[in-house]
Amino acid sequence: MRTIHTDRVRDLVKLLLLRAVTELPSDVRSALQNALVIEKSAAGRKVLEEILENERAARAERIPLCQDCGLAVLFLEVGEAIRFEGPDLTESLNEGVRQASAEGFLRTMVVFDPLYRRENTGDNTPVIVHLERVPGETFRLCVFPKGMGGEAASTFTALPPLGGEEAVVAAVRQAVDLYGANACPPLIVGVGIGGNFETAPLLAKKSLLRPVGTRNADPRYARLERRLLEEVNGLGIGPAGYGGTVTALDVHVEVGPTHAAGLPVAVNLCCHACRRAEGTL
Repeated sequence: MRTIHTDRVRDLVKLLLLRAVTELPSDVRSALQNALVIEKSAAGRKVLEEILENERAARAERIPLCQDCGLAVLFLEVGEAIRFEGPDLTESLNEGVRQASAEGFLRTMVVFDPLYRRENTGDNTPVIVHLERVPGETFRLCVFPKGMGGEAASTFTALPPLGGEEAVVAAVRQAVDLYGANACPPLIVGVGIGGNFETAPLLAKKSLLRPVGTRNADPRYARLERRLLEEVNGLGIGPAGYGGTVTALDVHVEVGPTHAAGLPVAVNLCCHACRRAEGTL
């Protein structure tokens, strides 16, 4: 049995959130640099140059990449042989975000009542937590601050199972065609297939945690990812919606078991500022 004090968890959340909001992962940065090489539109290339310059400035000055500092989404893998001591784990996760928001001068984005009062909580809490129990003594944390532009452009569709691959491709293409220009392209497109109304969107979101350029381990879904990327880039939306070759940097697909009568498909779009950082204790 391994013991972790929750103050260490708090400090890790703070460290990773400050990193995520100011520094793009190396795979995303490389994908943007490659997009600049292959983009055929002059306007698209100009947008990509400005995106890369913004990222360089944010990283050098340790200031947020985007004024939308996002909802803090935390993915935890916690080993079954781990026990916690100290303050409540959930409160420690919130305190890490709270401290990072104050220290990093992060714009506060969370309103407690979504419909009526719309009063800002003032510290980017409460966080959204997805915790998975795994064997052993692993403690892994991924901090994923997600802006509302991509969330507002995301979709869920309950397809009939006989639609097959063609129906899935059509659903993804339609989602990007309708909403992609509003989600600050070039995008990373997360696709969740299977599960149900709750889990398909979570599969789509988890797919965005994968490094750009990696493929699903199942060769069939790897082929589908490549096809979807070609279809999406064929829409011609381009960087910032100005038209061009690169609408998406990549498409990631994650799948899960589902009901025999359904084929759920969720599309979760992420803007070019795919801010994520991970660490272990």
